[in-house]
Parts: sequence; structure tokens; C-alpha cells
Amino acid sequence: MKQLLLLLLSLLYSFVQAQEKPVIQIETENSALVLKVGKNQKLYQTYLGTKLNNSFEYELVSKENTKKFIVNDGNPLIDLRHNAYPAFGTDNLFTSAIRTTHNDGNPSLELEYQNHIVRKIDANSTETIIKLKDPQYPFYVNLYYKTFYKENVIELWTEIQHQEKKPVILYNYASSALHLDADRYWLTQYYSDVVEEMRMEESQLNRGSRIIDSKLGVRTNMFAAPSFFLSLNSKSNENTGEVIAGTIAWSGNFKYTFDVDNNNELRIISGINEFASEYSLEPGKVFKTPSFIYTFSNQGKGQASRNLHAWARKYGLKDGEKPRLTLLNNWETTFFDFDQTKLSNMFEDAKTLGVDMFLLDDGWFGNKYPRSGSVSGLGDWQATKTKLPDGIGFLMEKARETNVKFGIWIEPEMINEKSELYEKHPDWVLTLPNREKSLYRSQLVLDLCNPKVQDFVFKVVDDIMQTQSGVAFFKWDCNRMMTNAYSSYLKNKQSHLFIEYTRGLYKVLDQIKTKYPNLPMMLCAGGGGRVDYGMLDYFTEFWASDNTDPFDRIFIQWGYSGFYPALAVCNHVTSMGNQSIKFKTDAAMMGKLGFDIHVGGLKTDELLYCKEAVANYKRLSPVIWQGDLYRLISPYEDSRAVLMYVNENKTQSVLFSYTLHPLTDPNYSLVRLEGLDASKMYSVKEINLMPKAKNTFEESGTVFSGDFLMKVGLKVSSSRQESSVVIEITAVELND
Repeated sequence: MKQLLLLLLSLLYSFVQAQEKPVIQIETENSALVLKVGKNQKLYQTYLGTKLNNSFEYELVSKENTKKFIVNDGNPLIDLRHNAYPAFGTDNLFTSAIRTTHNDGNPSLELEYQNHIVRKIDANSTETIIKLKDPQYPFYVNLYYKTFYKENVIELWTEIQHQEKKPVILYNYASSALHLDADRYWLTQYYSDVVEEMRMEESQLNRGSRIIDSKLGVRTNMFAAPSFFLSLNSKSNENTGEVIAGTIAWSGNFKYTFDVDNNNELRIISGINEFASEYSLEPGKVFKTPSFIYTFSNQGKGQASRNLHAWARKYGLKDGEKPRLTLLNNWETTFFDFDQTKLSNMFEDAKTLGVDMFLLDDGWFGNKYPRSGSVSGLGDWQATKTKLPDGIGFLMEKARETNVKFGIWIEPEMINEKSELYEKHPDWVLTLPNREKSLYRSQLVLDLCNPKVQDFVFKVVDDIMQTQSGVAFFKWDCNRMMTNAYSSYLKNKQSHLFIEYTRGLYKVLDQIKTKYPNLPMMLCAGGGGRVDYGMLDYFTEFWASDNTDPFDRIFIQWGYSGFYPALAVCNHVTSMGNQSIKFKTDAAMMGKLGFDIHVGGLKTDELLYCKEAVANYKRLSPVIWQGDLYRLISPYEDSRAVLMYVNENKTQSVLFSYTLHPLTDPNYSLVRLEGLDASKMYSVKEINLMPKAKNTFEESGTVFSGDFLMKVGLKVSSSRQESSVVIEITAVELND
């Protein structure tokens, strides 16, 4: 009887819908975003949240989601509340998604629904395109909604164009506008600075506006990360609560505005920061905004992170489902002081450790102005003859003979004044006329708005790849932001600079990816100053921070884990910090492992430990890189951090426990594991032990049911300050 009633209601709903304005349902496996056309032909958002089993019931939400106006004759007019893409200039009282001035000076915009199409991209992805138009002007906005069904991720962006006779000025051009109705809102945001990336802060949103943005042009994440969690009604934790995780695929200036209005309704406007970036849009040209990417979870932040990780590995990260290269970097061993003999000997160190690759860092280039420090050489990408008389081709050959791969560092967007390139092309630099040059780290920024500069930057990579068989890996660095920026190429369109620089960078990276589709590259920007899914479409991984002290890195890596999968986050074992080699290595293993240490300076037991840890890491890396992450104990809430990765079929897991700075004997409680199969039996074994060291984990070698591990738990943490425990968890048959 109940099913018959639902069927009748559904049929009735279909009939009513045929008579009314369209309802557009944008759904994933567990979430939904619903839009409806109002009687005034405008497009409204009527629902965002958990997917309903009966689609016709979204209309019930729509009826609740209305507001009452009093028109001139005193009669009430009932209409929908949340404009899906609010425009400036007419009746919008709060932050707009778009603002423009037409040819005739009219500063207003009305956007009415024209039509929409839904197309299936593949079995998992669907794209909905909604076409809007100003009724008085040939001005068009297309809203794009791309769903990733299994991952519960939705990507939103906008395309703006017009057919007016002259250019139209765009002042605001958001990627998306989302609306939420809850009792309370809790925003988790991430502040950053050099060696202090991704530090988490959570606070309640009250009436008014909260803005997270960047105005730096390059290295835009230096002070604020372009990612957030938003909890609805109450603070969400790892496993409970309604939460949105959002991020943006844009490597230039970004902006999020969180507006809580007089009715306690929240509007989130996301996109490019319009700061100093009024854009003159030519007739017929399309202005495409970057994608805002979000997931909705009703099972807390942990599930939201796993949604984004799954999406990123398949769609958002270059080669996200392929292996990564472990490596040894020379920087902390040699800094700028090396020659080809010293480097060749380090290839043997890489082989001894068991890593895949040797990475040559800064200092290998420049001849008229050799790169012997930070003040010279940038821009002159030829091997320094006094250091490398036989060129980098010689190093490639020596690496091949040693059976390790060879990678190299570049910083192609930057230039030193002491360089041959600057002497030849001072006009290629972003710098204000009639003002003193603004140097940062003795560097200036090349003008990637200029196609000639784009060609030069591509050639830096292309020339290196044409040497011998080409390098196996690039570390692409970027060590300053824009200041006193002016493009002689753009001339009278300086307000386009921040946008066109980013587009120019993407053009270069598109060329590289097209010609060298299988080339892995690390994204670096004075640490983690430029991490977003715009760049990660071209990069296999990113350098999280120049701060490699493992105590600090626990917090930094914890922050990144909210939005980026483990195989994307590069963590190196270095000399920074006074902790043991075990703690340093165990901390680095929660992402993509590398070393930047003087291998010859390791004690015998330390070297033995590192070799075994590398072997363990290689064996377990598929679980860490492709498994589901469960954050069990937060370092923000305890004097320890515990997390684990579980593979897809729940047969293998690896758990990391890090004890930080307990004030007294902490007497830590049991930790309940997550993500396992309750019906399976699991062997738990401590690994990554120093030679001749006893197990810290007393239950090592014991078999437990998944049910026990998840309901009762294990004592996984050492009480010793700055110590670590790594546990391998493997499903076994009862008769094993």
C-alpha cells in the first residue's frame, strides 16, 4: 500500500511539474543540490544536503524555501528565496556572484532561465548546463554542474559571454553561489605562512561576512589556504555531523565570502578574487571561471575527506592512480656546494637507501652568473661548467649506471637581476615603471602574460627533456609572490594581470603535459604556498612545507589530509629537528616518502633502520597512496596523533601513532580503529623498529577480529615524548 501511495504521489508530481517551471535535480550517490525556476523566470536553489529517496519530495522542501514580498498594491507575492547566481544592481541585498556594467553605462544585471541540458559523460559523471540571459541585453551566463556520483563530489563553474557592441566590464565573476539554512554554522579554515602551512582554526559564523582570500598573484596560498570545512547546526567531528568540504581549482588570487544574513541564512560565494581585477570582456569572448569543488557529508569530516581523496585520485590529480617515486634530495647535504663527482657519489647513497630516484636541487645552472647563492643565475638554465663540465647528460648517464632515476629542480617563473636573461630581456619582468624594483629573495617574477615568456618557460623544460633520454622528474619551485607588479605586455589592461598570469602559466603547463604526458613533477612554492587542484591537474605531488621538523609536520600534514590524498603530499626526512631518525621517517611515511639527509653521516643502526623503513614503505605504499584515510586522534585535541589507511577490500591497513609533547605520563586510552571489516580476523604487527629495539606495541603479533578492533581498540601509543609506532594490520584466515 505504501509503495502504491508513493507511486501515485510520484505520478502526481510529474504531472504538476509538467505544468510548472522546471526543477533541476543534481544528485550524487548520497547528496543532492536542487534548483528550480521561479514564476519570475529566475533560477533558485531550493535544496542542498542528503539525497532523498523520493525525488518528488524535493518539491516539499521548495515550498518551505519561499519568501513573501509586499508589492506596490499591498498584496503579498510568494517567491523562492535563494537565487542560484545572484547578480548585482536590482533587488539583491547581499553579496553578488556577478557584477557588470553594460555599454550604455547600466550597472545592473538580471539573469533569467532560458533552458538547460543534462549530458552523461561516463557511467560515473554527469554534466548539467543551465543557460541564463539578461532579458534586456545580449548578455549570457551558463552555469555548469558536474557530478561525480560514487565520490559524492560536485564541481561548479561559470561561463560568461555577451554580444554587445563594445566590451563589457566585469567586476565580479564568481564560480558559484551556494545557500544553506541551518541553526548555526562552524567554519574550519587554514591559515598559513612560511614554515607554518595549513594550521587549522575553527570558529562559529555569526551575522555578517567572513572572507578567506588571497591578493598575492603568485604563491597565493602563502597566508590562507583555498580550502575549508563548513559544519551545519553544530560542530562536526570525524564521524558525525553534516559538513561541506570545499576547495577551488585556481592558482591565482581566490576569494570565499561567507554571508550570514538577517534570517540566519548562509550564502557562500566562491571564485577568483576580483581585487584589482576588473575585466574587460570583448564581444563573443567567453570568460570561464575556475571550478569550485565541494562534497557534502552527513557522516562528518572524515567521510568528506575520503570523498575528496577518491575524486582527486581519479579526476583531480595528475596520475592519481599511478605509483610515485621515492627519492633522495641533495639540498641539505650539499646546498650550493657540489660538483659532478660529489653528486655521482650520492647516486650510490640513493641506491643504498633503496629509493627510486636522486633529485638534484638548486645550484646547477648559470655560467656568466653562476648559481652559487640566491642572488644570481635564475633565468639561465644551462649547466654551470665549473660544477658540471660534462653537463646534466653526464649525471643522467651516471644515474642510469647506478640504476636510479634522475630528477632536477627548476624555478622557471622567476629571474635574478644578475642573469644573462635579465640583461637581454628586462621587459620580460613584472615591475612598475617609475618605481623602485621590489625584490623578494633577490628575485623578480617573469611576465607569463606575454606569449614569448610562455614559450621561454616551456623551452626550459623542453630543452632539459631533450638532453640524453630526459630527466625522470621535475621539482618546479616558485619562491615569491607578486609585488609592484606591472606587465608591459598588457599595456592599458593592467587589471587583467592577475588573471592572465595564471592563464599563461596554465598554457605552459598544458604544453608540457601534452608533449610529456607521463612526466611526474613536484609542485613547490617556498613550501606549500601554491597548492590547489588547478595546479594539481599538471603535477603528481606537492611539497607541503619547507618546515620538515617532524613535530610541526604532523600538524601540517594533518591539515593537508583534509583535502588532498596521501600520495600527493611530499614528506622528506631531513636534519631539521632533534628527534630520532625513526620518528622523522615514520612521520614522513604518512605521505609520499623522500629523504634529504647526508646518508654518509648516519650511524650504522640508523642506516639499517632507514633501509628497512624504505622497504616497508614500498610494500605498504599502495595502501597509503590509494587506501581510505581514517583520522583517529587529532593532534589539535590530544598530545598525540593517530591515523590509519585501509585498502579498498579491507584486507590490509597501516596505522601511524605519533606521541608529541605530553606534560606528564599520559596513560593513553585504547584507540578504536575504523574502516575494517567486522567479520574479518586481522593480524596486528609493529614494524619500523630500530635494530635490536623491543616492540613498543605489546600486542604485536596478535590476531583480533575487526569487530574487536573497531569496538574495543588497541593501545597503540607510546608514552615517550616525540616517539612513534607503526602497525601493519593484515587480514588472515582463521586456520592461518
